[in-house]
Amino acid sequence: MTATAHPQNVLDNHGTNTIFAVWNFKELPTEAISAAFQQVCALVINLNHSAKVRFPDHGASCVIGIGPLAWNLLDFPQPGPAELNDFVAIEGAKYTAVATRGDLHFHLRGLNSSICYDMALEISKILAPVADPVEEVHGFRYWDGRSILGFVDGTENPEQYERAFYGLIGEADPAYKGGSYLFVQKYIHDLKAFKALPLDQQEKVFGRYRESDVEMPDGVKPANSHSALANVGDDLKVIRDNMPFGNMSTNEMGTYFIAYASTFDTVNKMLKNMFVGSPAGNYDRLLDFSTAETGSLFFVPTLEMLDAMSQGSFEINTVSKDVTEGNKDNKDSNHQIISDPIQELSSLGIGSLKS
Repeated sequence: MTATAHPQNVLDNHGTNTIFAVWNFKELPTEAISAAFQQVCALVINLNHSAKVRFPDHGASCVIGIGPLAWNLLDFPQPGPAELNDFVAIEGAKYTAVATRGDLHFHLRGLNSSICYDMALEISKILAPVADPVEEVHGFRYWDGRSILGFVDGTENPEQYERAFYGLIGEADPAYKGGSYLFVQKYIHDLKAFKALPLDQQEKVFGRYRESDVEMPDGVKPANSHSALANVGDDLKVIRDNMPFGNMSTNEMGTYFIAYASTFDTVNKMLKNMFVGSPAGNYDRLLDFSTAETGSLFFVPTLEMLDAMSQGSFEINTVSKDVTEGNKDNKDSNHQIISDPIQELSSLGIGSLKS
């Protein structure tokens, strides 16, 4: 492996169309599963190269995440990423953040849905013999980045150089620096019930004004509003790439919550605030209209790790060139490292065509 870490495309914010897919391995010999996994790792690298060449301005990309059970099943090095463990359900007095199994997660995105379909098809060809598809959600950008409930989603997302700081693992776990923790939940909304609320009551659920997307001032914003509980501090942020999805006629509209983070602890704090409450019992009012149907944690390896995995030669290694630490003081050099990892990696011979 090289000494420099290049993250997968977790820091980008392009893509008006997405496919989120979760696959779980079947009970098969480890050799068969490992062989297919190596192929899919090579495919992911190649898909990103192809998307960059064919659609350079579309932000099309494929990001793969690996769940804790799959990490052990594939006999990857131990210790693994420090926080890659089975997500434990968070039970509040009224609602629960459920935990569901997820071995592999794919985040496919682009300005045009066609590239997402094509990438999903190629992935399915490799995985179908050894794994079961347990989730496939087709997301879309709704107006100016709003959830299907009508409020802007992701307003508190970090921007520019801060995205690497909050989205990539740093010196706290040097063997996996440049990777990310990925947490996903599929929420189904009771859209009819929410829309039945008067506008001022909808705004109190979110703690923001719908049209302007301005947060309510303290003293006006309810303590159980979504913005009051989902924000656990200005120094504790994640990168959210949420997308709405669903079927309007059956009232099965939802939000696919997806967060990339340097530490899962931040996400865990958010979920405890929302489902248990702060203080306990003061749960997120949005949960009265939104049900979490899934909850899975993954690790997103760097492109160097992914290339080694594709060759069956992945080993724990540390990196010498920093991609996260000090990025607030050295914006330009950090941007140079992370802004276009796919293009830079072509000169390193990573992602050459493999079958």
